[in-house]
Amino acid sequence: MTAATPAASQGWNFQHSYFELPNIFHSSVQPTPVRQPEMVIFNSALAEQLGLRPAALAGKEGAQIFAGNVLPHGAQPLAQAYAGHQFANFTMLGDGRALLLGEHLTPRGEVFDIQLKGAGRTAYSRRGDGRAAPPAVLLWFARVKV
Repeated sequence: MTAATPAASQGWNFQHSYFELPNIFHSSVQPTPVRQPEMVIFNSALAEQLGLRPAALAGKEGAQIFAGNVLPHGAQPLAQAYAGHQFANFTMLGDGRALLLGEHLTPRGEVFDIQLKGAGRTAYSRRGDGRAAPPAVLLWFARVKV
C-alpha cells in the first residue's frame, strides 16, 4: 500500500463518523493491493457531481486508487459490521468484501459513502477472499444513474 494522494489534486473531502461508533460496529482494514490494475470504465459525470476532478482520476492514478493500491487523501478504510437473524439465530455479520474509505462531503454539502468493492478480506469475509468478479462489479456500475 502506498501513501495517500494529495487532496487538492483529486477533490476528496472525507469525514469519518463511523469511527465515532463503538468498535463492535466496524473494523479497520487496509485494502489488499492487486498487480497492474487497469481502468475499464470511468463515470466522469458522477465524479463531477461528487466534486471530484475526473481528469485526475480517470487514468492510471485513478486505477491505483479504485483498485485499493493507493488510498486517496484522508481515507481511513474500515469494514462495517451489521447484525441480523440467520438460520433462526441472532448473529453479528459484516461487509466481507467492501471497505468504506469514508464519507465524502461534496461542495454542495451532500454526503456520500465511498466504498471499494472487492478490495480484499475483512474481518467479516468468513471463508471468502474478499474480492469481486469484474462482471458483478460492471453490473453494479450499469445500474448507477447520474
